[in-house]
Amino acid sequence: DVPEVPYVPTSYKKVEEMLKLAGVGKDDIVYDLGSGDGRIPIAAVRDFGAKRAVGVEIDPERIREANANAKNAKVTDKVKFIKGDLFKMDFSEATVVTLYLLPAVNMKLRPQILALKPGTRIVSHAFDMGDWLPDKTIEVEGAKIYFWTVPEKKVSKK
Repeated sequence: DVPEVPYVPTSYKKVEEMLKLAGVGKDDIVYDLGSGDGRIPIAAVRDFGAKRAVGVEIDPERIREANANAKNAKVTDKVKFIKGDLFKMDFSEATVVTLYLLPAVNMKLRPQILALKPGTRIVSHAFDMGDWLPDKTIEVEGAKIYFWTVPEKKVSKK
């Protein structure tokens, strides 16, 4: 299967700002959807002290590269990479989800993201979520980084 999203690595400065914006810390479980060479999960654990991080990637070549990078960073005990389809993945344990996908992919993922635990933090590099307005937007090296918090579920009154 062909990745729907071209592989374009996120600069280390953007990675740092994304994790900072999400407020990643020692109690967090970070899921990076479309994790490429693994730089976001590795930085989450190594630089921000996240409890664990999981990268989900469709390209086996990128997963091999990510595993090698995690080994070099000495974080293999806390970081793992899974070959998987984002739309069939269970990432409900995440406290933070990072994305650098395409607008259509973000929109397709949005129902899954909105079903996560209220309070889960979502950070997307470059692309928004349509009419779900971000809580915060910053600009880093000319690109927008969007931040959302999964809202409380609305209970419909019958």
